[in-house]
Amino acid sequence: RFNEYWKNHFSTIGLLGMNEACLNLLGKNIGSPKGQGFSIKVLDFMREKMLEFQKETGNIYNIEATPAEGTSYRLALKDKKKYPDIICANEEEYQKGAEPFYTNSSQLPVNFTDDIFEALDLQDSLQTKYTGGTTVHLFLGEKINNPVVVKNLVKKICENYRLPYFTITPTFSICPVHGYISGEHYTCPECGEECEVYSRSVGYLRPVKQWNVGKQEEYKKRKEFIAEE
Repeated sequence: RFNEYWKNHFSTIGLLGMNEACLNLLGKNIGSPKGQGFSIKVLDFMREKMLEFQKETGNIYNIEATPAEGTSYRLALKDKKKYPDIICANEEEYQKGAEPFYTNSSQLPVNFTDDIFEALDLQDSLQTKYTGGTTVHLFLGEKINNPVVVKNLVKKICENYRLPYFTITPTFSICPVHGYISGEHYTCPECGEECEVYSRSVGYLRPVKQWNVGKQEEYKKRKEFIAEE
Protein backbone atom coordinates (compact mmCIF):
# COMPACT_ATOMS: atom_id res chain seq x y z
CA ARG A 1 0.00 0.00 0.00
CA PHE A 2 1.30 3.40 -0.95
CA ASN A 3 0.77 7.16 -0.88
CA GLU A 4 -2.61 8.43 0.39
CA TYR A 5 -3.45 5.15 2.15
CA TRP A 6 -0.97 5.96 4.92
CA LYS A 7 -2.50 9.41 5.53
CA ASN A 8 -5.19 7.63 7.57
CA HIS A 9 -2.65 6.04 9.93
CA PHE A 10 -1.28 7.59 13.10
CA SER A 11 2.38 7.87 14.00
CA THR A 12 2.23 6.99 17.68
CA ILE A 13 4.43 8.45 20.39
CA GLY A 14 4.36 6.73 23.76
CA LEU A 15 6.05 7.10 27.10
CA LEU A 16 7.20 4.78 29.85
CA GLY A 17 8.23 5.23 33.46
CA MET A 18 6.85 8.68 34.26
CA ASN A 19 6.69 7.64 37.91
CA GLU A 20 10.38 6.74 37.89
CA ALA A 21 11.21 10.03 36.13
CA CYS A 22 9.55 11.79 39.07
CA LEU A 23 11.50 9.69 41.57
CA ASN A 24 14.83 10.33 39.86
CA LEU A 25 14.33 14.02 39.09
CA LEU A 26 12.17 15.20 41.99
CA GLY A 27 12.60 12.61 44.72
CA LYS A 28 8.79 12.25 44.79
CA ASN A 29 6.47 9.71 43.15
CA ILE A 30 3.83 10.52 40.56
CA GLY A 31 1.07 10.49 43.18
CA SER A 32 2.56 13.49 45.00
CA PRO A 33 1.45 17.07 44.14
CA LYS A 34 4.93 17.74 42.74
CA GLY A 35 4.87 14.55 40.68
CA GLN A 36 1.39 15.29 39.35
CA GLY A 37 2.35 18.81 38.28
CA PHE A 38 5.57 17.66 36.61
CA SER A 39 3.80 14.84 34.74
CA ILE A 40 1.11 17.17 33.40
CA LYS A 41 3.81 19.59 32.17
CA VAL A 42 5.64 16.76 30.38
CA LEU A 43 2.46 15.50 28.70
CA ASP A 44 1.50 19.04 27.65
CA PHE A 45 4.98 19.49 26.15
CA MET A 46 4.61 16.20 24.27
CA ARG A 47 1.23 17.30 22.90
CA GLU A 48 2.74 20.56 21.63
CA LYS A 49 5.62 18.69 19.99
CA MET A 50 3.18 16.29 18.38
CA LEU A 51 1.38 19.20 16.70
CA GLU A 52 4.71 20.56 15.47
CA PHE A 53 5.56 17.18 13.92
CA GLN A 54 2.16 17.09 12.21
CA LYS A 55 2.70 20.50 10.63
CA GLU A 56 6.25 19.64 9.55
CA THR A 57 5.45 16.24 8.02
CA GLY A 58 1.79 16.38 7.04
CA ASN A 59 1.32 13.08 8.91
CA ILE A 60 -1.06 12.60 11.82
CA TYR A 61 0.39 11.82 15.25
CA ASN A 62 -1.03 10.73 18.57
CA ILE A 63 0.23 10.30 22.12
CA GLU A 64 -0.53 6.93 23.61
CA ALA A 65 -0.06 5.25 26.96
CA THR A 66 1.73 2.44 25.16
CA PRO A 67 1.32 -1.03 26.75
CA ALA A 68 5.13 -1.53 27.01
CA GLU A 69 4.72 -5.09 28.22
CA GLY A 70 8.25 -5.99 27.15
CA THR A 71 9.99 -2.61 27.23
CA SER A 72 8.94 -1.88 30.83
CA TYR A 73 11.43 -4.62 31.73
CA ARG A 74 13.91 -4.38 28.86
CA LEU A 75 14.55 -0.62 29.12
CA ALA A 76 14.83 -0.75 32.91
CA LEU A 77 17.41 -3.51 32.51
CA LYS A 78 19.40 -1.48 29.96
CA ASP A 79 19.28 1.66 32.10
CA LYS A 80 20.42 -0.21 35.19
CA LYS A 81 23.42 -1.58 33.30
CA LYS A 82 24.42 1.85 31.98
CA TYR A 83 23.35 3.95 34.98
CA PRO A 84 23.49 1.72 38.09
CA ASP A 85 22.25 4.49 40.40
CA ILE A 86 19.04 5.14 38.46
CA ILE A 87 15.89 4.36 40.46
CA CYS A 88 13.56 1.71 39.04
CA ALA A 89 10.00 0.88 40.15
CA ASN A 90 11.12 -1.91 42.47
CA GLU A 91 14.41 -0.42 43.64
CA GLU A 92 14.35 -2.06 47.07
CA GLU A 93 13.71 -5.51 45.59
CA TYR A 94 16.25 -4.90 42.81
CA GLN A 95 18.95 -4.25 45.41
CA LYS A 96 18.17 -7.72 46.80
CA GLY A 97 18.52 -9.42 43.41
CA ALA A 98 15.12 -8.98 41.71
CA GLU A 99 14.80 -8.04 38.04
CA PRO A 100 14.02 -4.32 37.47
CA PHE A 101 10.98 -2.80 35.82
CA TYR A 102 9.46 0.61 35.08
CA THR A 103 5.89 1.63 35.83
CA ASN A 104 3.84 1.71 32.65
CA SER A 105 3.24 5.13 31.01
CA SER A 106 2.05 7.66 33.62
CA GLN A 107 0.34 5.11 35.85
CA LEU A 108 0.61 5.13 39.62
CA PRO A 109 3.07 2.69 41.20
CA VAL A 110 1.38 -0.72 41.29
CA ASN A 111 1.50 -0.77 45.11
CA PHE A 112 0.40 2.85 45.61
CA THR A 113 -3.10 2.29 47.03
CA ASP A 114 -5.95 -0.20 47.38
CA ASP A 115 -8.51 2.62 47.13
CA ILE A 116 -10.05 2.68 43.65
CA PHE A 117 -11.21 6.28 43.89
CA GLU A 118 -7.93 7.61 45.23
CA ALA A 119 -6.25 6.06 42.19
CA LEU A 120 -8.86 7.48 39.80
CA ASP A 121 -8.58 10.95 41.37
CA LEU A 122 -4.83 10.93 40.72
CA GLN A 123 -5.09 9.50 37.20
CA ASP A 124 -7.97 11.52 35.78
CA SER A 125 -6.00 14.64 34.82
CA LEU A 126 -3.19 12.52 33.33
CA GLN A 127 -5.28 10.02 31.38
CA THR A 128 -7.15 12.80 29.59
CA LYS A 129 -3.89 14.23 28.19
CA TYR A 130 -3.46 11.30 25.80
CA THR A 131 -4.87 11.57 22.30
CA GLY A 132 -4.48 7.85 21.56
CA GLY A 133 -5.04 4.66 23.52
CA THR A 134 -4.89 4.76 27.30
CA THR A 135 -6.53 2.88 30.15
CA VAL A 136 -6.60 2.54 33.92
CA HIS A 137 -6.55 -1.08 35.09
CA LEU A 138 -8.51 -1.74 38.27
CA PHE A 139 -7.15 -5.03 39.60
CA LEU A 140 -9.36 -6.82 42.12
CA GLY A 141 -8.16 -9.70 44.28
CA GLU A 142 -11.37 -11.73 44.13
CA LYS A 143 -14.36 -11.97 41.84
CA ILE A 144 -17.34 -9.75 42.66
CA ASN A 145 -20.28 -12.04 43.33
CA ASN A 146 -22.97 -9.41 42.90
CA PRO A 147 -23.16 -8.00 39.33
CA VAL A 148 -25.01 -4.94 40.65
CA VAL A 149 -21.80 -3.95 42.46
CA VAL A 150 -19.93 -3.94 39.13
CA LYS A 151 -22.75 -2.01 37.47
CA ASN A 152 -22.76 0.64 40.22
CA LEU A 153 -18.96 0.91 40.16
CA VAL A 154 -18.89 1.43 36.39
CA LYS A 155 -21.72 3.97 36.62
CA LYS A 156 -19.99 5.92 39.39
CA ILE A 157 -16.70 6.05 37.47
CA CYS A 158 -18.37 7.14 34.23
CA GLU A 159 -20.41 9.84 35.96
CA ASN A 160 -17.57 11.32 38.02
CA TYR A 161 -14.42 11.00 35.91
CA ARG A 162 -13.28 12.09 32.45
CA LEU A 163 -10.74 9.33 31.78
CA PRO A 164 -11.61 7.56 28.52
CA TYR A 165 -11.04 3.88 29.33
CA PHE A 166 -10.79 1.60 32.34
CA THR A 167 -10.84 -2.14 32.98
CA ILE A 168 -12.03 -4.17 35.95
CA THR A 169 -9.94 -7.30 36.40
CA PRO A 170 -10.39 -9.90 39.14
CA THR A 171 -7.55 -12.37 39.70
CA PHE A 172 -8.53 -16.02 39.22
CA SER A 173 -6.91 -19.44 39.06
CA ILE A 174 -7.50 -22.57 36.98
CA CYS A 175 -7.18 -26.04 38.48
CA PRO A 176 -6.71 -28.89 35.95
CA VAL A 177 -9.30 -30.90 37.91
CA HIS A 178 -11.77 -28.38 39.35
CA GLY A 179 -11.47 -25.56 36.81
CA TYR A 180 -12.15 -21.93 37.75
CA ILE A 181 -11.27 -20.74 41.28
CA SER A 182 -11.67 -17.09 42.26
CA GLY A 183 -8.59 -15.33 43.59
CA GLU A 184 -4.91 -16.28 43.58
CA HIS A 185 -4.29 -19.99 44.24
CA TYR A 186 -1.06 -21.66 43.16
CA THR A 187 -2.41 -24.99 44.43
CA CYS A 188 -6.05 -26.09 44.42
CA PRO A 189 -7.70 -25.74 47.86
CA GLU A 190 -9.74 -28.89 47.13
CA CYS A 191 -7.28 -31.36 45.63
CA GLY A 192 -3.84 -29.80 45.99
CA GLU A 193 -3.11 -29.86 42.23
CA GLU A 194 -0.93 -27.09 40.81
CA CYS A 195 -3.03 -24.21 39.45
CA GLU A 196 -2.44 -21.53 36.84
CA VAL A 197 -2.98 -18.01 38.21
CA TYR A 198 -4.46 -15.63 35.62
CA SER A 199 -4.42 -11.85 35.56
CA ARG A 200 -4.16 -9.03 33.07
CA SER A 201 -0.57 -8.21 32.16
CA VAL A 202 -1.50 -5.19 30.05
CA GLY A 203 -4.35 -5.65 27.61
CA TYR A 204 -5.32 -9.28 27.96
CA LEU A 205 -5.56 -12.13 30.47
CA ARG A 206 -2.97 -14.88 30.59
CA PRO A 207 -1.12 -17.05 33.13
CA VAL A 208 1.20 -15.00 35.34
CA LYS A 209 3.99 -17.56 34.99
CA GLN A 210 4.11 -16.85 31.23
CA TRP A 211 4.83 -13.13 31.76
CA ASN A 212 8.38 -11.85 31.32
CA VAL A 213 10.42 -11.74 34.54
CA GLY A 214 10.05 -7.97 34.87
CA LYS A 215 6.27 -8.18 34.67
CA GLN A 216 6.31 -11.03 37.19
CA GLU A 217 8.18 -8.75 39.60
CA GLU A 218 5.52 -6.09 38.98
CA TYR A 219 2.79 -8.62 39.81
CA LYS A 220 4.49 -9.44 43.13
CA LYS A 221 4.33 -5.75 44.13
CA ARG A 222 0.81 -5.17 42.88
CA LYS A 223 -1.67 -3.95 45.48
CA GLU A 224 -5.16 -5.02 44.47
CA PHE A 225 -8.14 -2.72 44.84
CA ILE A 226 -10.96 -3.31 47.27
CA ALA A 227 -14.47 -3.17 45.79
CA GLU A 228 -17.18 -2.56 48.37
CA GLU A 229 -20.04 -5.07 48.00
